[in-house]
Amino acid sequence: MSELGSQDVIDALQPKGRCSTRSPIHLKVGSVVVEIRSNSEPVLSELRQYFLHVVVPCEDPTLTVYVLDDLDLPFDVDWSDWAREPGKTGRKDAISDLPNARLVRKVRTGMAFLQSTDWKIAFGPCKAYPNQVVNFVNTQILNHFQQLGWVGCHAAAVNCGEQTLAIAGLSGGGKSTTMLKLMELDGARYVTNDRLLVGSNTPHPDALGIPKLPRINPGTILHNPRLRGMLSADRQAELDALTNEELWTLEEKHDLMVADVFGPDRISHAASLTHFWVLNWSRETDEPTNVRDVKIEDRPDLLAAIMKSPGPFYQRPSGRFWQDDSPLEPEAYLAALKGVEVQEVSGQIDFDVLFQCGEKLFGTGT
Repeated sequence: MSELGSQDVIDALQPKGRCSTRSPIHLKVGSVVVEIRSNSEPVLSELRQYFLHVVVPCEDPTLTVYVLDDLDLPFDVDWSDWAREPGKTGRKDAISDLPNARLVRKVRTGMAFLQSTDWKIAFGPCKAYPNQVVNFVNTQILNHFQQLGWVGCHAAAVNCGEQTLAIAGLSGGGKSTTMLKLMELDGARYVTNDRLLVGSNTPHPDALGIPKLPRINPGTILHNPRLRGMLSADRQAELDALTNEELWTLEEKHDLMVADVFGPDRISHAASLTHFWVLNWSRETDEPTNVRDVKIEDRPDLLAAIMKSPGPFYQRPSGRFWQDDSPLEPEAYLAALKGVEVQEVSGQIDFDVLFQCGEKLFGTGT
């Protein structure tokens, strides 16, 4: 534990005073209202545009996030590395635990954050890295609901009528591509791309996506005619020349503005969760793509693909922060997913076959 206190950080940053001259933004996601205040009008403008579909007129906020551009602490901090999840390498986050608060630093960009019950502050080169500010805002939404007993799933989701389908799988396993392909169905609406909150309810649990727009790779873009325009003609030609293996492994993230591409009424973060697909397919097999019912309580391997660590920003209702070796609680997920039909997708990777299964599930097929 550092001798530094959260009040030392507050005194150095002076968030209220620095943000007092600019009008805040208010977002509403589910029942939570997030107020965003900043010392930078360009940062506020960019955040307002990004979150446009959930911006609301001034309401009493559930919580306030301060975004302080181009500020750093005038003293040294004793940082320690945060261990990454299995399968991921390299340094990403560092933390410093203070009494009743935690500082988090992004190693690559130098962005830093103060997280506590009373204060949520992003500071550093915010204008240069708005995506990390967006992630911090979304983290507060995740924290709010997880503190109320919801579980955080590593999943994309799409709603169509009375049905909502979540899609999980290993990172890079095709959940975004599947979700965006299903968005072509009449009446389909975007719920989330990578994080889904699930809270117990009957007959089906409540689901809530976060206002984080899809960040997709070229493989997802090239296989969807509606999305190809996100790339220049020259870049499309370069990528079309790659092998399937090269394209599958290429990391080149692009933000997809869902409302611009699909229409302004095609986003609905809140839904009632009815179905869950877990992608357990492979490029190494010729077996046909198969979708079959499973009892998730009997398949810990599939449940592991659904569960997601809350990460270094999560503070329990007791005030204790999540640690990088804190275990996830399968029982909490099984309880939250009660009432959901879970299916395993196995065999070879075939998005067209899965799209046909989606048509049948949503009752939109011919």
